[in-house]
Amino acid sequence: MSAGSRTSSGPWLVALDIDGTVLHEDGTLSGVVGAEVRRVAAEGNEVMLATGRSVAHTLPVLQQLDIVPEYVVCANGAITLIRDATAPLGYRQHHVETFDPSGVLSRIRTHLAEAVYAVEDADGRFLYTESFPDTVLGASSEQVPFEQLLETEATRVVVVSPDHDMEDFLAIVERMGLHRVSYSIGWTAWLDIAPDGVNKATGLERVREALGIPRSRVMVVGDGRNDVDMFRWAGAEGGRAVAMAQAPDDVIAEATEVTASVHDDGVAAVLATL
Repeated sequence: MSAGSRTSSGPWLVALDIDGTVLHEDGTLSGVVGAEVRRVAAEGNEVMLATGRSVAHTLPVLQQLDIVPEYVVCANGAITLIRDATAPLGYRQHHVETFDPSGVLSRIRTHLAEAVYAVEDADGRFLYTESFPDTVLGASSEQVPFEQLLETEATRVVVVSPDHDMEDFLAIVERMGLHRVSYSIGWTAWLDIAPDGVNKATGLERVREALGIPRSRVMVVGDGRNDVDMFRWAGAEGGRAVAMAQAPDDVIAEATEVTASVHDDGVAAVLATL
């Protein structure tokens, strides 16, 4: 397909997960992937990030990629940013969803007493209890007593239980029967909990409407269980839901297609088809 025919049909909205999709586990970016992301963006498509990461850990990835999309979806859909040249980091909050985390935190703690807990608030502050992975701690992070988490309006709750293997953790979460919150489970014993009904898909639908891009011109790419909702959203009306080859089988089952793994530059391979 030529660039001219792409333009005549209108731009694509391309939403990329970060970890395990755009970036390798060690945080590095393949030059091939970076170049392809920039090409697709330069041709007039809206290439953006849709991630579980906090704002503080998302914006540096835009700099790595050297792109400046109009919107960015963070915290698994709870925070949507909009480009604003007058803002300190070039983006400001466009839409924020919060919830009272006290009920779900108290419930989980009865099942996972030894887990480590954290809450991210509407300002992007990351409050955590103890020994949290350094990779998610930014400048706006603070170790606090568990009780302080209960009093914080949250965009997301994070639970890490390093003493459990993945199957045990999945079974415990299933037994908890979490209601009135949206949750997803990461690669390891890691649980992300968002406001009720909020996920990457709800954030992306808000972006799509604002940009006026039809659902059939949407492509999403990801590799984790927190990508399942956006896969279903993209695939429902003729869009493209692309799973990375290394994704769990239950994630791949929700996609409309599969690209190569992150180690084989899968994002570049699928973007080359646009």
